[in-house]
Amino acid sequence: MWPERALDPAPAEWFGNFSLYLKWITRYTVDHFNYCDRELYAEGVSLQEMAQSVGTPFYVYSRATIERHWHAFDQAFGRHPHQICYAVKANSNLAILQLLARLGSGFDIVSGGELARVLRAGGDPNKTIFSGVGKSSEEIAFALETGIHALNIESLSELKRVAQIATESGKVASVSFRVNPDVDARTHPHIATGLEENKFGVPFTQALELYRQAAELPAVKITGIACHIGSQITQLEPHIDALERLLFLVRALEAEGIKIDELDLGGGLGIRYLDETPPLPAQWAAALVERLKQFGEHLKLAVEPGRAITGNAGLLVTKVEYLKPGSPKNFAIVDASMAELLRPMLYDADHDIIPVIKQPEIALQQWDVVGPVCESTDTLGRSRELSLAEGDLLAIRSAGAYGAVLGSNYNSRLMIPEILVDGDRFHTIRHRQTLDQLLAPESLLPE
Repeated sequence: MWPERALDPAPAEWFGNFSLYLKWITRYTVDHFNYCDRELYAEGVSLQEMAQSVGTPFYVYSRATIERHWHAFDQAFGRHPHQICYAVKANSNLAILQLLARLGSGFDIVSGGELARVLRAGGDPNKTIFSGVGKSSEEIAFALETGIHALNIESLSELKRVAQIATESGKVASVSFRVNPDVDARTHPHIATGLEENKFGVPFTQALELYRQAAELPAVKITGIACHIGSQITQLEPHIDALERLLFLVRALEAEGIKIDELDLGGGLGIRYLDETPPLPAQWAAALVERLKQFGEHLKLAVEPGRAITGNAGLLVTKVEYLKPGSPKNFAIVDASMAELLRPMLYDADHDIIPVIKQPEIALQQWDVVGPVCESTDTLGRSRELSLAEGDLLAIRSAGAYGAVLGSNYNSRLMIPEILVDGDRFHTIRHRQTLDQLLAPESLLPE
């Protein structure tokens, strides 16, 4: 069960007993970021004290939240054969991947770099699925050499290249076709991936013929069918619609003697940012498994959650540098920016923004929370009711996915630290970039 988010403070007497405090946050909260009195904590660590130690801005993740969310998916499928393949693109920090690998997670990757990260973190390549429309020859060869579980093929040209590389290297490539089911995910158009107009996958109408061609290739082994219809999906119906189209294809392939062993149903399950009410992992899994049973199929399922595991497990902590009241807008200028958190600019995304220290003595006002980057779109939150003074710390919630991974050096800003909290301890899992590190890859012209 994922309880509703609770921001009410833990009883003060519980906080003095750390074991009781951890029991409270595990039972009653959707994540492990909660107030004690007026102060925000990550598990058992004060964010105010963390900021004094590492400086701002920084990302902070909760180990307990990540583990609980992964187990929520794994347990949701019960005894039905399944593999949770965490979507590395959501948050690719090595320590996060290592944590998930230790839980037994598989991985969904979209580049050779992500595969290298999985291997460095101790992930199992035989539990790893390689998706993406533009795999290079070098990436395909790397994947085959490591013994990857499956390559999700997204075009006839890619199939031919995979077969050629497998033949030349003496390997057999395990493949699934990523099928575009032409299903509307009812999400932001920039993260919808399952419509005919999108670049992803092979058209549903061409899938049968492509499987026929793949079945004739000696260096190719067909393992399953894959699909991914989008991200931040908050309804069950698009997932069920996509599954039903895949099951129709399974039957058509069986009639031709092409056996399918597993279905890769992608990720895309949404999370709560402000007021969204996405299905719980248990509801999602139950609906998928029930439809499979109705269809008479017991295929192994692979699923690729990313955002739903790490999204609400992370915060971006930033400091208010200046307050700029005026008409018609009041601006709170903070030391984080679109270079650290791109989602608001890229998707018009809304993240909850809360104080690290509550200050009820300061009057609430509406503020646009903005960064120092010289773009009008460098806005992290609009019209937020906050009690603010210069120097205050703010926490931007639900920043554990598509946060640090989309960071950049725009305006020559330094990449910021990532911190993992484990109970009453915290570990720096990426250090703040230095100016020397920023400039090191570049060279001046010779005299």
